Amino acid sequence: MIAEKIASELEIKPWQTEATIKLMDEENTIPFISRYRKETTGSLDDEILRKFRERL
Repeated sequence: MIAEKIASELEIKPWQTEATIKLMDEENTIPFISRYRKETTGSLDDEILRKFRERL
């Protein structure tokens, strides 16, 4: 439910939301996720990831 709401608010796909939540739960930093996990998140940039973290 949370993943769907965030996906809708940020206009990203639900699978991107779920993958990003998992990476953030593993305590990865935003710069690490945006630089080294692009294939996992579908290339979400720093700005979207920061908004994502605020909403999460």
